[in-house]
Amino acid sequence: MFCNQCEQTSKGKGCTRLGICGKNEAVAIQQDKLVWQLRELAAVALMAREAGIVDTATDDFAFKALFSTLTNVNFDPVSLRAVQEECLERTTALAARVPGAPAPTPLAALDLRDTATDHLSGDEDVRSAMQILLYGLKGVAAYADHAAELGQRDPDVAAFLYRGLRAGTELDPESHDLNGWLGLVLECGKVNLRAMELLEAGNTGTFGTPVPTPVSLGRRKGKAILISGHDLPDLLALLEQTRDTGINVYTHGEMLPAHAYPLLHAFPHLAGHYGTAWQNQQKELPDFPGAVLFTTNCIQDPRGYADKVFTSGNVSWPGLTHCKGRDFSAVIQKALELPGFAEDVPGREVLTGFGRETLLGAAPAVLDAVAQGKLRHIFLVGGCDGARPGRNYYTELVEKIPADCLILTLACGKFRFFDKELGSLGGIPRLLDVGQCNDAYAAVRVALALADALKCGVNELPLSLVLSWYEQKAVSILLTLLALGVKNIRLGPTLPAFVSPNILKVLVEQWNIMPVTTPDEDLKAILG
Repeated sequence: MFCNQCEQTSKGKGCTRLGICGKNEAVAIQQDKLVWQLRELAAVALMAREAGIVDTATDDFAFKALFSTLTNVNFDPVSLRAVQEECLERTTALAARVPGAPAPTPLAALDLRDTATDHLSGDEDVRSAMQILLYGLKGVAAYADHAAELGQRDPDVAAFLYRGLRAGTELDPESHDLNGWLGLVLECGKVNLRAMELLEAGNTGTFGTPVPTPVSLGRRKGKAILISGHDLPDLLALLEQTRDTGINVYTHGEMLPAHAYPLLHAFPHLAGHYGTAWQNQQKELPDFPGAVLFTTNCIQDPRGYADKVFTSGNVSWPGLTHCKGRDFSAVIQKALELPGFAEDVPGREVLTGFGRETLLGAAPAVLDAVAQGKLRHIFLVGGCDGARPGRNYYTELVEKIPADCLILTLACGKFRFFDKELGSLGGIPRLLDVGQCNDAYAAVRVALALADALKCGVNELPLSLVLSWYEQKAVSILLTLLALGVKNIRLGPTLPAFVSPNILKVLVEQWNIMPVTTPDEDLKAILG
């Protein structure tokens, strides 16, 4: 195997025997082969589009299948094989409708191919650009899959996914030099913006517009279920199915912002939030006295507590019960069998729900504070969390940001500092939780609105982005920022292993992207 798609890849170069995430070589190779199958599907789907055939069900499948190859999603070879079989069936069926379409590779023949490397260029920089594109496409697929689950689709997003997957293969009628690859990479960022826009529309249209909401970190006496991940429809289904059962539901990880959506907040048994970021689950979840449900990506090996862990959607782990069709009866039964919390335990509250509408509503006050010199700077400190040493940088940075500055945050990177008491500035909390990783769309739109109000470019705003990355959704968000022309981004805790020195030089020269250093040095550079 060879996998370098996440920030924690072995020795900063690539995992070759066992993934740092926990996937074994067989699963890694299986995921590579699925990506190759999706490249074949992409070629057929593009031919179908030229013939006027757009198969929405196949588009949805392509997003979901590519999503299953992201870090910390599907570790189960049986589940992955089923996805491979469905991919072959869908490609075969679509090819039969398109004159001249190539037949897909049978699974038996695919098992003999080295699909991890046979489409990559020998040129280091081209190979780097191809990998950036692939990992960006994986992020797009995740957001598009979430959006499709909420009825939000754009055939142009699927069309680009297919173009990106087909690019560079023997199935591609076009040739691409390095500039061509970099053009596709930036186009991927633009398409990801659209995917995040669709997802925001789906979330707000279904669950309501997020509002600032205090969330308890305490415990309620009684039976309990913990739900992790990003899938708000799963949470809604779980809340509906646990109504009047006496079971309290707690969010975990990226599910924290769910409390701010009016439809979800209205359930009285949505009790609060438990734990912190995904990488701490093996320390935090054994003590949770109820059932645990993982949605989307973020799962780790549940060794020692697997008997109470369940999965849904794209997530799968060998031996765990997978809940199909959002039927969570097995989770509920397990929660009723387990003791739950023996007594109420009060806990402090944290604020979430500073989404786009709320931030835009606060924009006049922010602009007034800037004009009066009361607000010196705005920091966006967020992204993925992880276990690699050095991520305490983000905690220390937030603690040292002066009191005349605001801090926006999103995604699980906030768990480094989400419970810090940072006070307020002009009646606005200094720490504003924008939401999940996909809510980067809200932050981008707010930045553009502020720039418009101040009649300046986004890079002239008193705004600095200090981002942490871990997996492929973070890659797609970074590409979106670059496509929008956002410069001076600080990225850490390490730079991606798949970025070649020459590609890094391009990023530095055109966007002034830079690695984080120390909190003191970076604050001095930003604030002067």
